[in-house]
Amino acid sequence: MQSGLKPLKGLRAVAGDPVNRAEYGEKEQLILVDGKDREIGFDSKKNCHDSSGILHRAFSLFVFNSNNQLLLQQRSAQKRLWPLYWSNSCCSHPRRGETMTQAIGRRVQEELGMGCSSSYLYKFEYHASFGTEGSEHELCWVFAGQSDEPVKANNEELNDWRWVTAEELDEELEAHPDRFTPWFKLEWPRVREILLDIDGRYRGVA
Repeated sequence: MQSGLKPLKGLRAVAGDPVNRAEYGEKEQLILVDGKDREIGFDSKKNCHDSSGILHRAFSLFVFNSNNQLLLQQRSAQKRLWPLYWSNSCCSHPRRGETMTQAIGRRVQEELGMGCSSSYLYKFEYHASFGTEGSEHELCWVFAGQSDEPVKANNEELNDWRWVTAEELDEELEAHPDRFTPWFKLEWPRVREILLDIDGRYRGVA
């Protein structure tokens, strides 16, 4: 695992201190959709995650490097849902008036301080509850990316990060599935099937 995580330069100046930043994040307007991903309105991030959740648009990005390793992140202890759980490279939501491409670029920079390519793979709907804290109910677009840029992680957004091979990840998921977010466990088998060959080498998007 990596250590010595540093905040992304300039983020605090834009978003304020961590408490105010979290409050601002909960007020962000997310895009509500129906089961066919048609936009039907907007609501705050807080309301979208309260109780059983409201269906909204989201994305999950899987970033691989040239060594056929996948970048994982451990969610911040300050996250309302699934804090300190391991998940894919970057997962978030487009804001009101924001395209998916814009949202991915923004969040990769805010969380990881790096740039990467992104290619659309598929989308799906899922619903998962985190005890009494709330739920995710998302129409999630799944993307693959490639990058060998150094990770400059923002420790207000994530607790830790690491690169893993497909084999290492498969073994850990088998031994410790409770360490990972529910959406990641749903996405990984299909992402693996689409992107990796039988030996776990990244073959890219057809």
